[in-house]
Amino acid sequence: MRGFGDLEAVIMERLWSQDAPLTVRQVLDDLRQEREIAYTTVQTVMDNLHRKGWLTREPRGRAYLYRPVASRQEYSARLMREALDAGHDTDLTLMHFLAQVSEEEAAAMRRALRRALRQRPRDTS
Repeated sequence: MRGFGDLEAVIMERLWSQDAPLTVRQVLDDLRQEREIAYTTVQTVMDNLHRKGWLTREPRGRAYLYRPVASRQEYSARLMREALDAGHDTDLTLMHFLAQVSEEEAAAMRRALRRALRQRPRDTS
């Protein structure tokens, strides 16, 4: 998995910020408030995101409604997992990461780790 390209990231942000699925036209209209962009460009990028498995789509008349498969947080977690795996030395990679973390972020990580450990199924073997 790799990070999104620039336009992919902008489109995903638009979709993540909505509570409902959007058509290409709706995303285009939103993007055109900030930049000049062609319908076919947005359509191609959204089709590519669908093909890559980041968006689902369902027919709506002659168009499709697109919805993200994963939340923004799930996407970020996948990127973090990939970065951890790419380091080849988990302990050292984590040490370098933790050296950059604020006290507030460290407290949030401790809370999240406690919550994740409580939610894991226990091994009874």
